Amino acid sequence: MIYTPSEDRYTSMLYNRCGKSGVLLPAVSLGLWHNFGSVDDFENGRSIIRRAFDRGITHFDLANNYGPAPGSAEENFGKILKQDFTGHLRDELIISSKAGYYMWPGPYGEWGSRKYLLSSLDQSLKRMQLEYVDIFYSHRPDPDTPLEETMMALDTAVRSGRALYAGISNYKAPEAKKAIEILKQLGTPCLIHQPKYSMFERWVEEITSPGDKNLLDVLEEYGVGCIPFSPLAQGMLTNKYLKGIPENSRAAKSHGFLKVSEITEERLQQIKRLNEIAKQRNQSLAQMALAWLLKDKRITTVLIGASSVAQLDDNLACLNNLEFSTDELSGIEKILKS
Repeated sequence: MIYTPSEDRYTSMLYNRCGKSGVLLPAVSLGLWHNFGSVDDFENGRSIIRRAFDRGITHFDLANNYGPAPGSAEENFGKILKQDFTGHLRDELIISSKAGYYMWPGPYGEWGSRKYLLSSLDQSLKRMQLEYVDIFYSHRPDPDTPLEETMMALDTAVRSGRALYAGISNYKAPEAKKAIEILKQLGTPCLIHQPKYSMFERWVEEITSPGDKNLLDVLEEYGVGCIPFSPLAQGMLTNKYLKGIPENSRAAKSHGFLKVSEITEERLQQIKRLNEIAKQRNQSLAQMALAWLLKDKRITTVLIGASSVAQLDDNLACLNNLEFSTDELSGIEKILKS
């Protein structure tokens, strides 16, 4: 059956300006870190991506190593693009990829060298059957490669037409500031930063040295957007773990990134208490966790994953209530500090 996008796909989505750029991103973006690899059901992933676009999600986030197997998420996404998003629909999409983590053996298969980043980008484009990505990220800082070299590679990616914008991910505030300044000097401004951020992971709010700014303040100062990944703490900020660890959860999967040891009794108690506040707001815990991030105007969009169309729709319902009372916020902080 030929896919025809919903005609009212842009009516219910909220779009936010990415920093001081000209780009608007949907308040909720879809990441293909999990559930779109070669070990997953292709048609299920295809249905999720179609539904996401029908609901106004225009931004799809990938990386070279997403799968498993590494690279297979990009391959599957490329097939879906070719089947369902041909012609002018490509111009309605923001597609991103990254390079930084291990991808192939030998000295040129990870980290931040110019050799690795540009080779990886070429491979990603081939897997997705694309001429360019909209955003290309340095996925993590490299302690052994000069930051200038890594940023010059991003600059080359943009100037060569293989990417429209440059981004960084997992950079702490001081190194993010340096990276942003280098890119600005090169004439390729940093569009966006992708940090791990959720109610349970709040390093972006922390100041590393006296007199410095935290990451969110740095991004605001330089007009750079922010797209938190793992906003639901790998599923902990959902109703999955209210009654233990289900068999199909990420904590139960051998190839997942959430370990059973992370789900302590103290954490379970926090999850249950947060869920009570969510219920008072007529939201699921996941919806409240996403709204909690989006309440900060420095956050451009939250990057969610989805294992089903129903889960995607449930997460998108966070947009129905993005406001928090002072009592709600103080109650959440009290729980998180307990």
